[in-house]
Amino acid sequence: MNLIKKQGIYNSIWLYLGTALGFVNLIIIFQRSLTIEQIGFYNLLIALVALFNQFASLGISNVITRYLPVFRTPDHKHHGFATYVFLLCGVSFGLFSALFYVFREQVIAFKGGKAATASLLSNYYPYILPIAGCALLFLIQETFARTIFKTIFPSFLREIVLRLSATVGALLVLGGWVGYGGFINIYLFTNILLVMIISGYVYSIKAYSIAPMDYKIQENLKPMLYFGFYSTLSGGSFSLLQNLDVILLKFFSGEAMVGVYSTFFAIAQVITLPAKALNITSYQIIANAWKENELEKINRIYGKTTIIQCLVGSLLLTGMIINRENLLNLLHKPEYRDHFNVLIVVGLTFLIDATGGINQAIVGFSKHYRLVMVVMIAASIVCFLLNIWLIPTFNLLGAAFSYLITISLTNFTFWLYLKLNYHMQPFSGKILLIFLTAGICIGVGIVIPPFANLVFDIIFRSGIVMILYALISYMLGVSPEFNEIIDKYLPRRK
Repeated sequence: MNLIKKQGIYNSIWLYLGTALGFVNLIIIFQRSLTIEQIGFYNLLIALVALFNQFASLGISNVITRYLPVFRTPDHKHHGFATYVFLLCGVSFGLFSALFYVFREQVIAFKGGKAATASLLSNYYPYILPIAGCALLFLIQETFARTIFKTIFPSFLREIVLRLSATVGALLVLGGWVGYGGFINIYLFTNILLVMIISGYVYSIKAYSIAPMDYKIQENLKPMLYFGFYSTLSGGSFSLLQNLDVILLKFFSGEAMVGVYSTFFAIAQVITLPAKALNITSYQIIANAWKENELEKINRIYGKTTIIQCLVGSLLLTGMIINRENLLNLLHKPEYRDHFNVLIVVGLTFLIDATGGINQAIVGFSKHYRLVMVVMIAASIVCFLLNIWLIPTFNLLGAAFSYLITISLTNFTFWLYLKLNYHMQPFSGKILLIFLTAGICIGVGIVIPPFANLVFDIIFRSGIVMILYALISYMLGVSPEFNEIIDKYLPRRK
């Protein structure tokens, strides 16, 4: 757990700094420099790139994480494993790019919004493939670095530098120096720059060396391809699951509603930050633990990450709820006020997912990894049917509830499987104590009278609630790791 703590702390710094920067972008700068439709299209562009790479990568990130420990050699050649990775991804990306180009008109024609937004997709369609290519190369290099526990610098590039480019681009739009096209160009240039930087970094830390593929790679080609195939289906289903609501909202409600929903969705994703920080390192440890069949170690990490993620996630959701009026005032546009409950429902969804811990990863790195594919495909179908049913009646809330129900069922399935087959159980009465603490703090935060100064109100209201939350959590002893941090620093203040 010491390694998880060390990596988690440093990665959390970049995650939270990046999130703060993302909040400034999303809540202040974007709302004053871009239209709702442009914000919606920007999120659509990111979603298309993510969805494209889920299939074009052939699950390569999971393949590297699972198989590099098997092929690792002292000379960093790893039996030519890196050569296999780049060849496979190059061929796959080329084939998917050809299909993406051939069906260009059909993709552009799939629109449910205004003609202005449809023309944005038409105008910037050529940007999708180069951005996707950069994102795929960055993913490969970052995963190689992660296998030797070099996660801090790649996290800095992804969480800070990429968001800074969006800040610069939006400010230039706001100042009238560039148009929306300039904003997209800056995003593309930054992606190219990040690939160059991380490639140099991975070379410097000697994560791998390009070498011919030897017999050991050739002997494992079939299982690696099968594993990548199943990872692609499960990962693609997960990506589709995350973007189905946006696509169907686009069809039923138009681009403006996509912009509103995407903004609330992005704000709620802050709740996943503790999980992201821990998982960057936890995933590699879980993969190595499965190799050594260390079930007790996996169960221990499972339980500790569940408590930590629930504890921090509940605090973040509490902060969003008690700062309702402050968030709406910062968002500036009136379209958001009637849909704030969407943020609460989506936030609750991410909290449930975070509280589920690393259940999906544990199954995914085990010999039963195919189950992840089956569950995620089923989840995508369920989410699609729920969206079709609920969006026409409840609009944005329909999409939010569809996501909530689907994620809850998915986490329950993975939890039940691990419970029945490996007797792994991360939950205890401490989870209920955390929820009770959050409920008390929400009540206190709501009754605090508002102040005229928005910044002071946010600081005062959030500060009081955070202190109360930390005090109750410490007294109840819900997390030994949290109490250990408090005990470490409290004596120095005496």
